[in-house]
Amino acid sequence: MEAFADWLFVFLWLAAVLLTFIPFVPATLILLLAAFLHELLVGFREIPLGVWLGLGGLGLFAFFLDNLAQLWGARRYGAGRAGLWGAFLGGVLGLFLGVVGVLVLPFLLAFLFEYLSGRRLEEALRAAWGTFVGMAGGILGKVVLHLAMGLLVLRSIF
Repeated sequence: MEAFADWLFVFLWLAAVLLTFIPFVPATLILLLAAFLHELLVGFREIPLGVWLGLGGLGLFAFFLDNLAQLWGARRYGAGRAGLWGAFLGGVLGLFLGVVGVLVLPFLLAFLFEYLSGRRLEEALRAAWGTFVGMAGGILGKVVLHLAMGLLVLRSIF
């Protein structure tokens, strides 16, 4: 049963890393559940409390990384306060509108808020483009976090 639990975790971990690239799939939660399922199958004896605390901290950071990265990208590309609010609201509202909402709404609202605040068209577009750059960076950051989380567990179980 132990070997089955170990390889089940490896499979679910790798699936979670790949699913990180798909919006709306809770890859972080899948990874945490995979670790919990592993421990359930082996009687909660392989992953120590310190690793669980580390997984929890990394998991919380991964949940916030998307919005933080979009805000950073918008700011890096010249967004002002209005554009940052637009990107943030677009990220939150986009969650309710499906994949297209998550991908498009932060860009549109960052652009709209920047343009309406008096920025030139080129400046508003550049700031909005930063939301896409930030989103890509957020996805890359989550992949790195998910790899680290899996390696923490693998170190404990193998």
